[in-house]
Amino acid sequence: MSRRCELTGKALMVGHNVSHANNKTKRVFRPNLQVISLASDALRQTYKLKISMSALRSVDRSGGLDAYLLKAKDAALSPRALRLKRLIAKKAAAA
Repeated sequence: MSRRCELTGKALMVGHNVSHANNKTKRVFRPNLQVISLASDALRQTYKLKISMSALRSVDRSGGLDAYLLKAKDAALSPRALRLKRLIAKKAAAA
């Protein structure tokens, strides 16, 4: 599994540790990823997704997983999240 958020696409970033003497050594900035169970109202199921905590706040702010996925851009979503988005959109169109 890659260290990438399934909803936002947030991934590793590379930078430098800079000492007082201005020596630079490589370092890695890792996103705060957790495996979270999110409930879909339209599909009436829960799905486990590996997401960053900033994405979890965005999901809460937008009103749940369904609302967030319908507003999200396809380029940022993982293939699994994209499949979920399509299922939710199909269910919403049928209703």
